[in-house]
Amino acid sequence: MSFTPIRISLRTVLLAGAALFLGAAFPLSIALAQTAQEQSAPSPDRVHLEEVLKGLNRGHSIGQVAISPDGKRLAWIEGAREGAEIHVAPLNELAKSERVTAAAKPEQHCQEGQLAWTPNAQALAFFSDCANPKQPDLYFSLLDGSPARRLTELKGYVEALAFSPDGTRVAFLYVEGATRPAGALAAMKPPSGVIGEDGVEIERVAVVPVFADKLPPSGLATPAMATPANLHVYEFDWRPDGQGLAYVAADPPGENNWWVAKLYTQTLNQSPQAILAPAEIPGPLHGLQIAVPRWSPDGKQIAFIGGLMSDQGVTGGDVWIIPSAGGQPADLTPHQPTSPAWIEWDGNRSLYVSELDGSDNRLIRLLLQSDPAGTNISVNSHHTIFSFPGSIGDGRLEMSLSSTAGRSLFVFQASTFDTAPEIYAARTAAPPSSRSADRAPFVPLSHINDGMAPAWGKAVSLTWKSGKFIVQGWLALPKDYNPAKKYPLIVVAHGGPAAATVSRWGGGFGHGVAAFSALGYFVLQPNPRGSFGQGEEFTQANHKDFGYGDLRDILAGVDAVEAAYPVDPGRVGVTGWSYGGFMAMFAVTQTHRFKAAVAGAGISNWQSYYGENSIDQWMTPYFGATVYDDPAVYAKSSAINFVKNVTTPTLIVVGERDGECPAPQSYEFWHALRAQHVPTRLVVYPNEGHGFTDPAHRQDVLERAAEWFARYLPPAP
Repeated sequence: MSFTPIRISLRTVLLAGAALFLGAAFPLSIALAQTAQEQSAPSPDRVHLEEVLKGLNRGHSIGQVAISPDGKRLAWIEGAREGAEIHVAPLNELAKSERVTAAAKPEQHCQEGQLAWTPNAQALAFFSDCANPKQPDLYFSLLDGSPARRLTELKGYVEALAFSPDGTRVAFLYVEGATRPAGALAAMKPPSGVIGEDGVEIERVAVVPVFADKLPPSGLATPAMATPANLHVYEFDWRPDGQGLAYVAADPPGENNWWVAKLYTQTLNQSPQAILAPAEIPGPLHGLQIAVPRWSPDGKQIAFIGGLMSDQGVTGGDVWIIPSAGGQPADLTPHQPTSPAWIEWDGNRSLYVSELDGSDNRLIRLLLQSDPAGTNISVNSHHTIFSFPGSIGDGRLEMSLSSTAGRSLFVFQASTFDTAPEIYAARTAAPPSSRSADRAPFVPLSHINDGMAPAWGKAVSLTWKSGKFIVQGWLALPKDYNPAKKYPLIVVAHGGPAAATVSRWGGGFGHGVAAFSALGYFVLQPNPRGSFGQGEEFTQANHKDFGYGDLRDILAGVDAVEAAYPVDPGRVGVTGWSYGGFMAMFAVTQTHRFKAAVAGAGISNWQSYYGENSIDQWMTPYFGATVYDDPAVYAKSSAINFVKNVTTPTLIVVGERDGECPAPQSYEFWHALRAQHVPTRLVVYPNEGHGFTDPAHRQDVLERAAEWFARYLPPAP
């Protein structure tokens, strides 16, 4: 399990692995109290830590980017201290940008985002909380200097704006009356009433009428709910004629049932039709997950991503296609050693695919063919548009890109561990007069972070052999690395397990990786079996084997680092969040190689976890059965059953209202370690879920982790 924020902010940024250091707060005190001396004056080490952390917030953040359908203008979101701001500029003159806002005065700062261009490229819709702090509403701007018009008075959670093909309506996902963001990552409501029946919140597709070329009438519109009240919708796509939808949905509760979701089509104002239920079909898609439904321009086919996925919003698998009227789905990319995450049609016989290829993010084009009857569609050929050795995305879905209407240009923001985020453009075909060898596959459009140098060490991609697999991972070197010195090593296991660590500015997911590098550690981020990036066989290789094959892959990675770099084998630690927290807990029960551990939102007992969490549906595809049908397979991977082997000092942190990895799992492991007289500490953060939201809590987690590692595997002087 990992976590994910509102599309880019709540879904993509906090995803994979979570950042060990995504949250923390002023904790409930199961943590031991500080001594009077600790409280009266900070230690020199603490002062140094605070100085390092202050130096890590480098550069300007870039959120969603959106190219206008005609390719003439670019809109993007740029972070500011008080909020996020929308900028619009001519495509090749971003320095001439103008702010687009719902603010009544220039000095007013709001949280604004979730951009969507009208199909005619003349106007922009977005969400803003200018009128009502902490409650986004829908706004519409003609980009002509006139004030943006507020269209709605919403009360609930919103995301995923999308205009109808004719530009007369805009749809979005809406949880009316929501008390929390949709999904399992946000803090669960305190339990009360009839559990599982009272207060269930359902995400539906809402539609608001607009005008593509002029401001809507004054007054506020009431959104019309397009999907039924008994289905929780996760993702949707407009039918090409604008009279219907395709969407992935399941019975409520939504946070639990994404793993058994079906693909629906629906004509507006009519009943939905389920055209695909993975749990009910034979073949390689049976029991797996589906995401990113995309309707072909002629309305005859729907493409989607299908595969073994452990978190909604963290997408990877194969590219599949199914007739829009229903039928047998076809796998277009079987046995490919990559993990597609996002797709877009280009005509009826071509698909653009954004995928993870080992350590690189890649955009490819699939050319399709069919038999004379027009059935049995398959891939005729594929062509790579570009490959980027870092993270890419436009801020909507995982690895999604923004394109012009004709798919001639794709725009995205990208970064690596060593290079700060900028906005890039990639053309899909070279001009007739140019040779491909003379043409860069992508070019920078922005210079928002020109001259920004990292405050941490460099990163390198490593590969190593483990069993039948070649495993990839990222190694961050210590800042001011000196090959003549010996350094400690921290292993960061990512969440998921179906996710992957990619090269990203600052290490991504909070400050953890960058902070440890800046503090003088090697930091290894492995992508063991179960990860994305090497195809479905690799992703499914931890089926019924949690903690064993993936731990062997990680330990082989530690061997590879120690053989190539000056690592002190007596100063090696392990940490992780979510599934990575489980790996930290399980690892210290299987080996004494790690001299310190920090387990964030982990799982210590898969048997008790099954009945405690709010997302038990995700476990059956991995364990092959429910815990009631095969308790032994759950017991095999439960750290608590091997806890008497532990000698490693272990810090444990968790959110009080975590529904994905409930706090009792951390209590259970902490209690067992304390009974074994192993140095340990448990910190529970009030009102936090799986993805922490309070900046003070995130900072506290990182500081505690850094201090824990400094105590048990101090960095080189």
